[in-house]
Amino acid sequence: MIYGYIRVSTNKQTTENQKYEIQKFCRKENIKIDRWVEETISATKDINSRKLGKLIKTLQAGDIVIASEISRLGRKLLEVMAILHSCMSTEATIITIKDNFRLDAGIQSKVLAFAFGLAAEIERNLISQRTAEALAARKATGKKLGRPSGTRNSKHKLSGHEETIISMLDSGQSKTTVAQKFKVTRETLREFIKGIH
Repeated sequence: MIYGYIRVSTNKQTTENQKYEIQKFCRKENIKIDRWVEETISATKDINSRKLGKLIKTLQAGDIVIASEISRLGRKLLEVMAILHSCMSTEATIITIKDNFRLDAGIQSKVLAFAFGLAAEIERNLISQRTAEALAARKATGKKLGRPSGTRNSKHKLSGHEETIISMLDSGQSKTTVAQKFKVTRETLREFIKGIH
């Protein structure tokens, strides 16, 4: 299957330019789109709440996803890396037209994926370092981390996970995603975050 993927952030934006770019590319390459996937949603939204997330999960070997540019897939490097890694694992191909980017099973794609992976690892390390520095700064100013003493629970379910939670939120993951990871409600997470700020 060959998919044309189009994403805009708001209802005020039009999908026509992206569709035109993809159709123009397909005519040149003699490719026929089997199915269009269009959505109006911010790229900052969790991938699982987007049509793209559902599409990635259904891709099979030989499938192709064509987008006008890589920013249509996502705005955050870590998220784009996860999408590309998933496609490589299923031997599906991603093509972005304006970036002239093609990720398939070829050696060039593997080198490119390695470079992206290295950049993503550096970004993760920087986030972790910034988080550690922020926590150290809070401690230095006398702020206690975690739930304040004297509150209802002496040990909160999320206690000890402050650094991971801050890192996940700093990397753009939604509170819903973080809450699901630790098997708590969004309200529980929200109250806990209040306690560490």
